[in-house]
Amino acid sequence: MKLTAMDLFSGCGGLTSGLKSAGFAVVAAVEVDRKAQATYAANHPEVMLYGRDIKSLDPLAIASECGIGVGQLDLIAGCPPCQGFSRLRTRNKAVSVEDDRNNLVSEFLRFVSVLLPKTVMMENVPSLMADDRFDSIMKSLEVLGYKCSATVVDASDYGVPQRRKRMIMLGSRVHSPVWVKPALKRKTVREAISSLEAPSRSKDRLHSLPERRSEAVKQLIALIPKNGGSRGDLPPERQLACHRRSNGFKDVYGRMAWDDVSPTITSGCHNPSKGRFLHPSRNRTITLREAAILQGFPKRYKFDVSHGKEAIALMIGNALPPPLIKAHAASLKEGLIQV
Repeated sequence: MKLTAMDLFSGCGGLTSGLKSAGFAVVAAVEVDRKAQATYAANHPEVMLYGRDIKSLDPLAIASECGIGVGQLDLIAGCPPCQGFSRLRTRNKAVSVEDDRNNLVSEFLRFVSVLLPKTVMMENVPSLMADDRFDSIMKSLEVLGYKCSATVVDASDYGVPQRRKRMIMLGSRVHSPVWVKPALKRKTVREAISSLEAPSRSKDRLHSLPERRSEAVKQLIALIPKNGGSRGDLPPERQLACHRRSNGFKDVYGRMAWDDVSPTITSGCHNPSKGRFLHPSRNRTITLREAAILQGFPKRYKFDVSHGKEAIALMIGNALPPPLIKAHAASLKEGLIQV
């Protein structure tokens, strides 16, 4: 029998994908965004998906519908929305900005305190660790009997072909969680996406969604040196006027490097003005399928292209990388089966 898990703030299903790969049966998930719900349901139809504001949900009712009693669930995992704690929003400001979504971390604690799962896992931005609310949650979990530990990891150390710093918190009331050792070798952009066929020949609609660029932008992209080059490699007269005036955001209009991991995949991953999202050797940005693969999703993960590029890019950028989740969930599972 597989161990059971619940996915809070599930998004399009990256966390659930990682949990399932680690051997957990995800029995319930919570997600309020409708397009993310549709994507989640298309890929995880067996999971009971609750598409309402988590604050309106009764944890005991959900557990009852899943046939699970208090204390029986093996794992509650989740990533409360973290936009208010993100580095860009807090630059030159306090640790967090005022954002109602920040308070959703308390909903994670509410579900745990009611259902008392054997283990817990929370993923979030590193800056959450410096917030008083996180310290309060850790203390509350300890009062409930959980041994907890939190650290910042890089997803590229756990099979994700992407540089992505994230906070992971592990807790257990039945054993002492053990941290996973980083892999000896990182997966590169070449290993992840070089075997994909050209978008123009692909039957994968996510991979073949067309780009719309002005001629000036197309010409600029073509000038960026292949395999890791950036706009900074160009003489001033070849750069856009806005780029000549700016001394920051140097990854804008930059190319990925074949034999390195990709930069952090964000919701702007389809736009060269948002970061280093140009293909290593083709004169285009990475496709949304390539972005999903660099985020760690399986190559056949389903996304409905009718949702539009912006919505899909937001889902991919906000998702939890499945291999990162798999590695740490597998560590919790190892401890559970030994109890």
